Amino acid sequence: MKKNIKYVALTALMLTAFTKDDSNSFSGRKVRYNLHEQNSIVTVSKSVEPFEFVFTPTVDSHYVGFKEALAFKESRGNYKKINSFGYLGKYQFGTSTLNRIRIYDIQEFLNNPELQEEAFYTLCSLNKWILKRDIEWSVGKKINGIEITESGILAAAHLAGAGNVKKYLRSNGEFNAYDAFGTDVEQYMKRFSGYDTSHIKPVKNAKISIERFMSEENDASEFVDNEDARSFVKVG
Repeated sequence: MKKNIKYVALTALMLTAFTKDDSNSFSGRKVRYNLHEQNSIVTVSKSVEPFEFVFTPTVDSHYVGFKEALAFKESRGNYKKINSFGYLGKYQFGTSTLNRIRIYDIQEFLNNPELQEEAFYTLCSLNKWILKRDIEWSVGKKINGIEITESGILAAAHLAGAGNVKKYLRSNGEFNAYDAFGTDVEQYMKRFSGYDTSHIKPVKNAKISIERFMSEENDASEFVDNEDARSFVKVG
């Protein structure tokens, strides 16, 4: 009986930790959240005192799952990653793509996770606008045995650019493009299919409002204007 009472009491204490407040008391220790509870799982780290509950993204079928799955494929989720071709950050942006959405300071970009997340959403919004008609025409169809979905289209556009995805869809898969590592449009179309990306709104000429991300000491006049190193080749 005593064991049951202790178990109920401990369970009640744990449940009080999972509120929407930024922090709570858990048996006299502080509980802090680094992400919203939605679209996340909780892990407990006892390696530091006081120990923390840390919310981390799950790879679910919503926008968070979509972007985290793609980021894991691109960089293992590393905001500081620079690959051998000069692609940058968690989502491996090329400099010309960053310039297109009004990001010019590469160091600021690498040091600012919030800016990288905003850049990813902004590029998805832009690509969704460019590919709006192709999404309407193609979603639900099958090309080379792959069911075409909006999330697959947006992921492939992140890899190869909206123009190459447009060619792939309009040629019924006869045109393909791949990057320097051998990853092609069709692979991304399949790998990232089935996520709910309705949260992403199509925006013509989508750009970052960079001013709200820039710290006072950064010089906004430092521009990087290199061409993307990654090349895409027609197959078929």
